[in-house]
Parts: sequence; C-alpha cells; structure tokens
Amino acid sequence: MRPLAEDGTPAGPERALPGPAAVAALEREHAPRWVLARPRAYRALLDAGVRLGRAHVVELVEALVVAADGHAGAPHGLAAALARLGGRTPAPDPVPDDGPPGLFAAGPARDELADVVTVHAAQQGRPADARFRLLVAAESAGGLVAEEMTAAGLPWRPDVHDALLTTLLGPRPALGGPPPRLAALTAEVHAAFGRPVNPDSPAEVLRAFGRAGIELGSTRAWELRRVDHPAVAPLLEYKELARLHSAHGWSWLRTWVRPRPDGTARFHPEYVVGGVVSGRWATRGGGALQIPKALRGAVRADPGWRLVVADAAQLEPRVLAALSGDHALAPDADDLYAALAAREFSGDRPTAKLALLSAMYGAGAGRAGELLVRLRRRLPAAMAYVDDAARAGEEGRLVRSHLGRTCPPARPGDEAPAAARTRGRFTRNFVVQATAAEWALVLLAELRAGLAGTPAELVSFLHDEVVLHCPAEQAPAAAAALTRAAEVAGRRLFGDTPVRFPMAARVVGSYADAPEVPRREHDPDEAPGVRRPGSAP
Repeated sequence: MRPLAEDGTPAGPERALPGPAAVAALEREHAPRWVLARPRAYRALLDAGVRLGRAHVVELVEALVVAADGHAGAPHGLAAALARLGGRTPAPDPVPDDGPPGLFAAGPARDELADVVTVHAAQQGRPADARFRLLVAAESAGGLVAEEMTAAGLPWRPDVHDALLTTLLGPRPALGGPPPRLAALTAEVHAAFGRPVNPDSPAEVLRAFGRAGIELGSTRAWELRRVDHPAVAPLLEYKELARLHSAHGWSWLRTWVRPRPDGTARFHPEYVVGGVVSGRWATRGGGALQIPKALRGAVRADPGWRLVVADAAQLEPRVLAALSGDHALAPDADDLYAALAAREFSGDRPTAKLALLSAMYGAGAGRAGELLVRLRRRLPAAMAYVDDAARAGEEGRLVRSHLGRTCPPARPGDEAPAAARTRGRFTRNFVVQATAAEWALVLLAELRAGLAGTPAELVSFLHDEVVLHCPAEQAPAAAAALTRAAEVAGRRLFGDTPVRFPMAARVVGSYADAPEVPRREHDPDEAPGVRRPGSAP
C-alpha cells in the first residue's frame, strides 16, 4: 500500500498492507478511500477478512473516462490506461476466465502499485462536475458490492435443485446422454414429422416444417406458437427443458454451487460491474442474472435466516419523469401505469403501458404511433426529452445519462437512414436506462452503508431487484434499510423531486415465495423476445 494526497500524488513511502485488525482501525479512525486496480483486487482482501468502506476502482473509472472521451468500448484496463498516458496505442484488455471465481485465480504478473498510482493521479487530474464524481464513486462502490456478493454467495439447496430437475427432466442419466423427458419429447417430435428430426438443429426443424408446407423464418418460440402442427407442443417444451438442462442442469450444480463446512451451500457467481453499455451489470459464467423460475425454489435461506427480496416498481418510467421534470408522468402512486391509464386512457392499463414503452423504445408503427401522438399532447416534457436523445443519435452525436455515462459513438455506416433510425432508438432508451442503472448503483452503495456492522448480507442484484440474507429477527430492519436506501438514491440523483421510487420488500424463506419480477418488457414494435437496446445478452 501507499498513502496518497487528495490529488493522487504519493504522500508517503510504500509499506506492507497491515492485517485485518489494523485495516479495521484505519477504517474507524480515518475512513480512507482505497485505490484498487480492479474489483478482483478486493477478492484477496475479503479472503483475509478485510472489508473496505470506500474505494476508487481504477479500471472501472477508466472505462467511464474513455467513454466520456467518445471511445466507449475501447480498452480500459490498467495496461491500456498506461499506454494511453504514454501516447501508445493500447492493446486489447485481457479476457478473464469464465470459471467459478477463485478456481484458477492468479495474481498480477508484476507489482502494479506504481502503475495504479500513476493512472489514478491522471484520473484525479481530469476536470469533472459533481454528477460525474458521483458516478465514479457509485461505480467504484458497485465494484466492492460485486466482490462482496461473490464472496458471500447466494444460499442454495443442492438437494432441492436435484429434486426439481428430477421432477422436470426425469432421473439424472447415469452414463450421460439426454434425460428421460428430453428423450421422450424427441420421440414425439419424430412421430409428429413422420421421420427423425433433431430438435436441437434449427435448420432441420425448419426443413421439416417446410416439407409439411409451413414456411418459418426461425424456430423462436413466438413464431412456433403461430403454427398449427402436432410438432409444435413437444418442440416448445423441448426447447424450454433443454435450455434448463444445458444452462442450470446437474453439471451447472456440480460446477457452481459449493458446500460449506456448516452443511449449507452457496452459488458464487462473478458479477461484472458496467458489463453492458448502459451501465447494467452482467455476470461472467454461472448465469446469475437468469435463474429460471423453475429453480427459484432451490434458493433458500439458511435455518433461522430469511431472504429479503425487493424490486423497484416501474423504475424506468419514473426515471424519465425525474429526468424530464414532467411530473405528471409519475404521480404519487404505487402503480404508475394504472395511474396514467386512469387519467389518459379510460382506465386501460395495458394501453398506458404500451404507450410508455413505445415512448422509451421508439416504437412508432401502428397503434404505438397513435398512442405517441396522445402522449406528446399530454406529456410534452417527457416526450421531448427522449425525442431529443433520439435525434442526437440519428445525427451521430453522443448522449449521456444523468450522471454522465456516455453512449458508444456512431459507427461507419450509421449515417444511412435505416441505421440512423436504429441508433436513434438506442440513444432514446440509453438516456433512461443508463440513468436507471445509476439509480440502482447509488441504491446499492447506500444499502451497503446502511447494513454495515450487521450480519445482513447482499447476496443478489439484478438490474432493479435486490436480495438480502439475514437472521430472521433482523429481517424487518433489513427491509426498512432497503426502503430508506431507495428514497436516498432518488434524492442523491435528482434532488428535491416529487417523483417517488417505491421499493416493496418481502421477507421470505425461499426465493420462489417472492413474486416474480418481469425481467424484460419487449419493444412494442418488435416480435416478442427481442432485447432492449443495450441490454445484457
């Protein structure tokens, strides 16, 4: 370690990092901001029992700085930052492995301390407004939260997972091969087509339907459901169960869920802070952001403990209301869509929802276009905000979130009319979605601070949903901390705004007992299943 002055210049000689007790004393007495090369640097400290209060994570900040300069997606690792400072072309960042965290972990090839000091000082020397400084602090706090969640792990019951798989797929095959239910569904597909057809091969399935006189563009579920053919039902079930077996089957369970000495077990995913251009998180292996509904019952609190699950209600429309100052969009109501429907759409909630989604995702055809005309009359400030962002994207300009996260630059060819409209749809949503991601980051930072010193742990985070694990008697206090953190996050970002960001917390024993949160609402102009612009793959 090496002490630094406020401007990032060294304020003393290098010395060995003290033990956990000494670090805890430093935290109590000075509340320092620790400068780390990358989130993974915190992993070794956590393993040694050292927890940090505040941090500046150089590589996360470098990604923000590079994007602000108009080069989002360019290399932003420590080596790339040094090369940039030296006037050299940065090499691509190294690709981390996708195995379970710690399985093949290796330290840096050389002492990086001097490099960290150099890059951090350069970052400190960049002028930045208060909003961007908040983004830097929140992104770095997210790096600490991500590593702490990886270390804590999500409580998981392997026996329940195995029982759920057996119920859905049949007994685990002893010598490999497909589970019994997949084998049976394959046989049903063969019988329906009158010949062997590999259900895992889209090309074979399309040819089989073609022979039956049915032309399809793809084998996506939404397209198959339009077809009247006896192969459709087994194919749809096969696709769902095969995906479950491949992504979260027995092999996944053996690889990603680790037993502990006390007889419990944990799923230890690795979170990637800012892994998506909008600032949303991703994961590296393990599929933590897409735990299937069928397996949610395996996520269970330890004996005597509870899970506290909370999600932000209709976060993105509320963010748009706060960004634009169009407070008529977000009245003091728990259900924003229902409130808008009562005022503008004769109580028709689905229509109100479609109208708002169309506004944020740029749908303009058919009924969506008609609804946008009405919204422009009723919510002119909100519509002008996203319309301006779309226009900037179409013209090849950069747009930024509320705190200053910058979208990727236009690419060669984006000036063509169709490509320009596509980019405009992306930038229209980027300003809202990226700001929603910032709200979630600040929420995590505030919640982490509010839980400090308690046994409650953050164990899962998905866009706008948070899961805590805590002793049963402390669950009400943890739920209250979540509610307070959501309120503070809104004020931190938007100041004294009438827009509310409600976050209802539920105390449950199993994740399956919490109401399921819709993971993605598709673009109204597209077929079901398409991704939001800038969302995680």
